[in-house]
Amino acid sequence: MTTTSDVGSVPAVQVPSRPSPLLGTLTTLGVGGPAQHFVEATSQAEVLDALAFARDRKLVVHPLGGGSNLVVADCGVPGLVLRLATRGLALERDDDGLRITAEAGENWDEFTRVCCEKEVAGVECLGGIPGSVGATPIQNVGAYGQEVAETIERVRVVDLETHAVRELDAQACAFGYRDSYFKREGRGRFVVLGVTYHLRKRRERRPFYPELARALEIRGAAPDSSTIRAAVIELRRQKSMVLDATDENGRSCGSFFVNAELSAIELAFVAARSGTAPPAFEQPNGMFKVPSAWLIERAGLEKGLRRGAVGLSSKHTLSIVAHEGARASDVVEFARHVQAEVQRLFAVSLFPEPHFWGFGELAHGLPRVSAT
Repeated sequence: MTTTSDVGSVPAVQVPSRPSPLLGTLTTLGVGGPAQHFVEATSQAEVLDALAFARDRKLVVHPLGGGSNLVVADCGVPGLVLRLATRGLALERDDDGLRITAEAGENWDEFTRVCCEKEVAGVECLGGIPGSVGATPIQNVGAYGQEVAETIERVRVVDLETHAVRELDAQACAFGYRDSYFKREGRGRFVVLGVTYHLRKRRERRPFYPELARALEIRGAAPDSSTIRAAVIELRRQKSMVLDATDENGRSCGSFFVNAELSAIELAFVAARSGTAPPAFEQPNGMFKVPSAWLIERAGLEKGLRRGAVGLSSKHTLSIVAHEGARASDVVEFARHVQAEVQRLFAVSLFPEPHFWGFGELAHGLPRVSAT
């Protein structure tokens, strides 16, 4: 179900785009050049004005939130980079729990803290993930067996084809594993303005990821949402998966590759090639989810491996780290190397999580030719 309010009659506007910073300074990876045009919007009205500016000039629009899942080319980005700095939460209690509508620019980790303090469940396993609220439905952000798709009721967007403000319900978002309508058929068509989540009074099940279950056992009593969130953040910190300017592994996109989904035959092949059965979680579709970090390590790519200014985190092989002097082209080359080694040994093609701006054609999810 969708609802629409027409804003297509908005007249042409002059929105002076300010000089663009190097976009790497606005991303957690820390690489990338400037935008052709750059606007920071702090209200929905400013967002609509900026989009009218881009429409009149036929500019491609790149919405930017927390920059946590993004690789920007060294040469920068053509078109308009629209930084969403909108803020605001609207809360409504009901018999089942709490409905919260958050503006796209809200900090995601702070949002999870507020939810847990309100003693509701649904996002407690997603604490510590860097980025903004507006990015969560696009990626269907998830961790430790929890996804935002479980709590999202609707997403408020601007449709760049019609310049109308619309609300898409969860069914229209067509969520999948680290996937959504916004990444497939709707790619490049929408700017997320806000998201409405429905959080429950109680957790429907205990965490099933072994490391989280062990961490919670150490803490003793039956955990509430805040306790679970604290345990998750500590686990993420141990893997350098939280923002920390003092951490040598801090400049990353978090998990660079999504976990692999293998058939039973592919799983048996991986086990035969590695000499041991990989950890595998059967999915409703009959496939098996295998941690990509396990595949990377078993392919001989160890924690802390470096090639020049780019390497794997010393704490987690799923994280590609940009060190001092790294360029976006270096990151892409290293990611290709990781992808190729896993493919060579296991015949498994790892698919990257981040978005790539300013590059050319993609092959297996990665830019085919580095942009410099």
